[in-house]
This record gives sequence, structure tokens and C-alpha cells, in this order.
Amino acid sequence: MKFFVDTADVKEIRELNDLGLLDGVTTNPSLILKSGGNILEVTKEICDIVDGPVSAEVVATEYSEMMREADILSKIADNVCIKLPLTLDGLKACKALTSSGRMVNVTLCFSANQALLAAKAGATFISPFIGRVDDMGIEGMELIAEIRTIYDNYSFNTEILAASIRTTNHVKQAALIGADVATIPPATLKSLVKHPLTDKGLETFLADWAKTGQKIG
Repeated sequence: MKFFVDTADVKEIRELNDLGLLDGVTTNPSLILKSGGNILEVTKEICDIVDGPVSAEVVATEYSEMMREADILSKIADNVCIKLPLTLDGLKACKALTSSGRMVNVTLCFSANQALLAAKAGATFISPFIGRVDDMGIEGMELIAEIRTIYDNYSFNTEILAASIRTTNHVKQAALIGADVATIPPATLKSLVKHPLTDKGLETFLADWAKTGQKIG
């Protein structure tokens, strides 16, 4: 499974990238607002840090304006992935952009039928929102499983990018089902390493080592 981090915080991205854990980054208008920066400048800085896809989202809702904004965002760096909403205009723009060789992340997916349409439009990534589906009283992981089955049935190349992840259990479940990518908030990504038995074991090893009076090297 690929790990993307869901943030526009350059400091967090640099830290995680230095750990060797990042395959890409996803941003959205809300994250850009939280960063306090200009979308073009922030996206450029992120692209300079990370080698993998960096999703930058258009804010237009009409096809021709989406294409205009996508053209501007595409010029930031070669690894920019244009993020489009799952609407008819968004799917039309997706088809046009992927046909010209651009990466596209179709976002705000809440049903398997929507994911099927995105794959038909040639999306590079489809972003089903697990947490928000859970909020509706529906099991978000069932959506991931449905999309996985449909994509496997027809050998679609679109990668399932599990989004709106809120817990480490979401990551585990998405991996078990076979999501290609998980885009994870920084704090949740860091929490994947934690386990009380790991902490306890390390504490014991260090205590025993201190009793030996030895040093390595």
C-alpha cells in the first residue's frame, strides 16, 4: 500500500518524507486555507520535497474553467496530480486531462457507481471518503470493498485512494481490503508505529542493557 499524507503543512511533509514513509501528498482547499499560504507557492514547495504525486485541487465547478485552472496547476511541477470533484463536468475534465497524459485524482466519491464512472473517465486515482461515509451510518469500508471488486472485475487501472481516514484501524482495514493508497493525516500516520508492547519491550531491553555496563563501539 502506498502512503500519501493528507496535509498542506510543509514542515510535517518534510519530516515524514525524511523518514522515507511518503509516496505522495494530497491537498484540498481546506488544507490550503489551514496552511495560510498561497496555493501555487505551497504546492510548489511540496512538489520540491516529495517525488510522488501531489494532488492540487481545482475550485471551479464548470468544465472550461476547470481546464483553465488545471492548466495553471499542472505547470507548477511534473508531479502535480490534478484533483477534480466527482461531477459530470469533473469527469469530462478527467477524461480530457488523462487523455493528454496528466495525473488526475477524482475526489468526493461516496458510492461504487461514482467510482465506476471515474474509472471509465480514466482517473489515475479515485478518492472514496471513508470517514464521511461512516458519519452517514454506512460502513465506509464496504465502499472500499465494493470498488475493489468492481475494479478487479474489469481490470481498471484506476488506483483506489482511501481518503477521509480518521483512525489507524481505517488504515489496517483499507490495506486488508486491498486499497492501493491511503491518504492519512500526519498524526494518524505517525500513530501507526505505536504499540504498548513495543514501548514495554524497548524499556526492558534498555534497562537490561544498562546493567551490562557495556557500550557499542
